[in-house]
Amino acid sequence: MKKMKKQKYDLEERLLEYSVRIIKTVKQLPKTRTGNHVAGQLLRSGTSAYPNHGEAQAAESPKDFIHKLRISLKELRETQRWLKLIQRIPLIKKPELLDDILQETDELIKIFVTSIKTAEKKRK
Repeated sequence: MKKMKKQKYDLEERLLEYSVRIIKTVKQLPKTRTGNHVAGQLLRSGTSAYPNHGEAQAAESPKDFIHKLRISLKELRETQRWLKLIQRIPLIKKPELLDDILQETDELIKIFVTSIKTAEKKRK
């Protein structure tokens, strides 16, 4: 019988892997005017949650911490929109491959929403 390995919950690692997946998705986009525009936007928004999470960890105050988390959340929501657009057009050969990263985006959004609510409660 195989031993189940305990999976450590590490948001930093998860956000790093998410950024890697975004970069790999961007590389699949066509080198057209549309593809380049969407690629630039997706690259910017999709990789920003990771460094902004790092900024939140180094926040100077609870207010600053919440602000940095909100920036990450905003960028994740924007990324979700770009991914849906890529899938709808479609701008990649197998748009169904984006289902998994869209699921991860949704989960990360939920994590940040919960974290913000918790931090706001603690601040009051």
